[in-house]
Amino acid sequence: MTAADGTPVRVGMFGLLGSGNLGNDGSLEAVLGYLRDRHPEAAVDALCGGPEAVTARYGIPATRLHWYRGEYRTASRAGAVVGKGLGKFVDVFRTASWVRKHDVVIVPGMGVLEATLPLRPWGFPYALFLLCAAGRLSGTRVALVGVGAAPIGNRATRTLVRWSARMAAYRSYRDAPSRDAMRAMGVDTARDEVYPDIAFSLPAPPAGTPSEAPGLVCVGVMAFHGSDDDRARAEEIHRRYLDGTTRFVRALVEEGRPVRLVTGDDVDAPVVEAILDAVDSPLVTVAEAASLADVMKEMAAADTVVATRYHNLICALRAGTPTLALSYAAKSDALMALMGLDTYSHPAREVDTDRLLEQFRALEKNAADARRTLTERNQDAVRRLDHQFAALTAVLYPATDDADALREAP
Repeated sequence: MTAADGTPVRVGMFGLLGSGNLGNDGSLEAVLGYLRDRHPEAAVDALCGGPEAVTARYGIPATRLHWYRGEYRTASRAGAVVGKGLGKFVDVFRTASWVRKHDVVIVPGMGVLEATLPLRPWGFPYALFLLCAAGRLSGTRVALVGVGAAPIGNRATRTLVRWSARMAAYRSYRDAPSRDAMRAMGVDTARDEVYPDIAFSLPAPPAGTPSEAPGLVCVGVMAFHGSDDDRARAEEIHRRYLDGTTRFVRALVEEGRPVRLVTGDDVDAPVVEAILDAVDSPLVTVAEAASLADVMKEMAAADTVVATRYHNLICALRAGTPTLALSYAAKSDALMALMGLDTYSHPAREVDTDRLLEQFRALEKNAADARRTLTERNQDAVRRLDHQFAALTAVLYPATDDADALREAP
């Protein structure tokens, strides 16, 4: 299909993409897969955090999200403070100029309406606000597709997020708590739908992927310091999480179990190093993963997964591997409930190694049931995402008869 004037529809992708977070990039990959499969004529580019990486990996033109290159570094010198301030002003015009070149801009997945990790209002929330405001003023449709949301304590961040959501032409969420959070913030969600995370549309590894180490346990680790509201206790929370996770890995090793450490963001590397230093054993290895597909392969080769990062959980669940969540937010609990494994969730803020080991052993005892449940839930997730992509087609081509396709989708 093409636009009403016969030209290819111009689609922009927006977010912290190509910046080292595999979950964000996996969401981009899922939407690009949909576009290339169903709408190969669409002209696609991106405004993102790591344009060089996005262009190299996905083959689409990309522009840097922020004019000031040190946007996400702490500004301790006068020059950096001035640079950041000037960047906020310049980005108004850069964002507006980029947005009006498109028919629709898609924000693919990601937790763009939440602050479950430390977040400054004048960083990404401000960038998202500029995007949605530019879309409203220029007539470009902004679609928040399968995004995550959560209650936000900081007033400035909450205000920017609320107005961004209100100005978007289309919203869908990756779980019901996200929609509830936006409703509580004063956004009219009556027409907003909930679908599984769009990363579930990515291909799953072949069933029965062999493990190079029998009994392998994948442990997904994270540089976890609590939420944006936990800044005063961030180091204490991190220390408790790291100590509890390290003790868990050590207990597995003492039982002779091989452990593979898996990350999902470049910032997780220090956690891996700390665990390796504390548990000096050849049974502990580190996965080299450059994409969600790589992470899924690691998870598929394991007997069991214990993971913290949200998209590490998705990879394990999509691979059909019995999974225990070290949950740090409501989104993790909602995901585990969606996939029928809500019994196997443990708080990341209060890791109790003895209790965690009990849950782990219960999961392994019931592994066959868990695998059957995951097979059924994955099939349902893929089916529901077909409906999500039909809805997205109606956003891309509002003048065409895609309403029928949307009604007919399962």
